[in-house]
This record gives sequence, C-alpha cells and structure tokens, in this order.
Amino acid sequence: MNRKVVVVDAKGHLLGRLASYVAKQVQNGQRVVIVRSEKTLISGHHFRNKLKVMDFLRKRTSTNPKKGPIHQKAPSRMVWRVIRGMLPHKTPKGAAALGRLKCFDGVPLSLNSKKKLVIPDALKSVRLRPRSKYCVLGDLAKECGWTKSELIESLEAKRTTKNREWHLRRVKSNKNTKSVLKTNQALNNVNQELASYGY
Repeated sequence: MNRKVVVVDAKGHLLGRLASYVAKQVQNGQRVVIVRSEKTLISGHHFRNKLKVMDFLRKRTSTNPKKGPIHQKAPSRMVWRVIRGMLPHKTPKGAAALGRLKCFDGVPLSLNSKKKLVIPDALKSVRLRPRSKYCVLGDLAKECGWTKSELIESLEAKRTTKNREWHLRRVKSNKNTKSVLKTNQALNNVNQELASYGY
C-alpha cells in the first residue's frame, strides 16, 4: 500500500472491476483519485444499459422524493456511487474509506502532470472477449440527462493538445542538448581521460 495519493485513469476500464479494486484499496487506507470517469466502460449492449439507468432514474420515495434515492447524472458521480455500494459507508470505518476517494470527469489541471496508473485486471482488453458488446459511461450519461459532456470534451481536447506540444518541445530540447554535448571538445577530452582511468 502506498500512502501517497494514487491517480487512476479510468479510460478502458470496466466499471464493476475498477470499482471493486478501488473499494478494497480505500478500505486499506489508500487515497485514490479517479480521472476521466466519462471514458469508463460497461459490459453489455448500450441500449440494455440505458434501460437500466432510466429504470433507476424512475425510482423515488413516494412520500418525499428529496429523501432519496438521489440520481446523480455525471459519470464521475455514477462511478463514485458504484464504489460506495461496495463499502459499508454507513459505519465510521466505511465513511472514512469513502472520504479517501475522489472522482473527476476529465483531468483537472492540478492532476495533469501527475503519473496516472491503470489496473490491469480491470481493463476491457483483459476481461472481455473480443466480440463482446460494451458501452461508454459518458455516452449513457449524456443520453440520460448529463449536460456537461461537450464542455468536458472541449477541455480535454485543449489539454491533450497542450500536452502533445509540450512533449514535442521536450523531445526537441533533449535532442539538441545531446548533440551539443556530443560536439563539445572539452567534455570529450575529460571523458577520454576518465576512460583511461577505468571510469
């Protein structure tokens, strides 16, 4: 277990498998942040999963609907709720575990430069057969009332473009530095002398 915050990129992961691993980790005291929740996958045909979501949206308390269930429409909150269902969240220990979890749509700027991990056992390419049907959580949420999908897509496009430009600049500067060091005569003389001493 790593005491630092672990950032998990949800793209390409199956929802239930991802949730079970994350639930176990937060119960063990690990702090976990899930980014790009809208790219999470669900096994099964898109229409079938949409019927399930719409059926859940119809459920409410007959006397006072404000008392629950609360129907979250953002993919990040859907992922959060699935993980909550795997935790004893009404006990102090379970509530503390749930407090160690954060879910986001897209990637916030504060987490852009952080290393993002995957959970190999939860990946669709590992768990599903090649021809099995699956759907994207963001598409389901968009059809079931989520209104921020276009905003998240535009922000993600900007972020990935900036990241690519930064990467190309970094590669170019590293290449230039290597070429300068290779042609530096003083440095080459020092390296030759060190090599003669066995370094």
